[in-house]
Amino acid sequence: MAKGTWVVIDQRDGKIRKVSLELISKACEFGDEVAAVIMGQGVEGLAAEAGKAGADKVYLVDDAKFAVYNTGAYAAQLAALAKKYEPATILFGHSAMGKDLAPRAAQKLDTGLVTDCTDVEASGGKLTFTRPIYAGKAFAKVSCAAVPAMATIRANIFDVAEAGKTPEVIKADVAVTDADLYQTIKEFIPTVSSRPELTEANYVVSGGRGAKGAEGFKLLEELADIFGAAVGASRAAIDSGWIDNQYQVGQTGKVVNPILYVAAGISGAIQHVAGMSSSKNIVSINKDPEAPIFAISDFGVVGDMFAVVPEMIKELKK
Repeated sequence: MAKGTWVVIDQRDGKIRKVSLELISKACEFGDEVAAVIMGQGVEGLAAEAGKAGADKVYLVDDAKFAVYNTGAYAAQLAALAKKYEPATILFGHSAMGKDLAPRAAQKLDTGLVTDCTDVEASGGKLTFTRPIYAGKAFAKVSCAAVPAMATIRANIFDVAEAGKTPEVIKADVAVTDADLYQTIKEFIPTVSSRPELTEANYVVSGGRGAKGAEGFKLLEELADIFGAAVGASRAAIDSGWIDNQYQVGQTGKVVNPILYVAAGISGAIQHVAGMSSSKNIVSINKDPEAPIFAISDFGVVGDMFAVVPEMIKELKK
């Protein structure tokens, strides 16, 4: 009989991403066993970190085949583990890895998948997921009838608790065949930045068409660095070539849920709003008093960002 909740750990360079720890802590509220699934090479030490967040068990797959994320290998291994141990629910972060891995694993397990969730509730032994629809204009409550139920959940939604458990570690056999390794990673070039990762940042400063060019983003980067924020951008700024597309926030970019989101020179097109509307506090700067972004803002400044942002920098430096 299927039981318990699994959280598939998203780890980079031997470090667990925060969204995975958030999901472990949240799963502890469901009243059933919580397990973490860790795949990688040289990752045995991560089991203790998963236990601190609340994992009762850790299914550990430590092998050179998993040294770098590979869709075929990870999906095959996860499916094999799920068929053997039969979890009731499998959760993933709504990260690049989660969005890629979850549907592949769901297909192998012939089960349902709920994506881009902003909440999950347990009632009567069943989980109900909340996800935005119509570009964030409405929210749907969704449950998965198939077993295991699977879902991807946004980062920065839940708190990470200090459970301090010592998990049981189960070292799983590698179930990957040569046929599963249909991708070959020839080179991996990491992006090096002193700023936090955009989807996990507590503070984000984003610019749009009003930045007028790359020089405008240098001003926003200065503002971001004062309080350790990530830098984001609207699609208009990306398409103009002012900043790299890895910084795009929106329906066709990344979804962020920071404590503070500063939107400078962003009009508030629905595609951009879909990626940041769940931010806890939104501060907007736009010279158009009718800009749609003000409708979802907690604080709004009507003015040119080239006049307002330098004043913000000056005051914050004090």
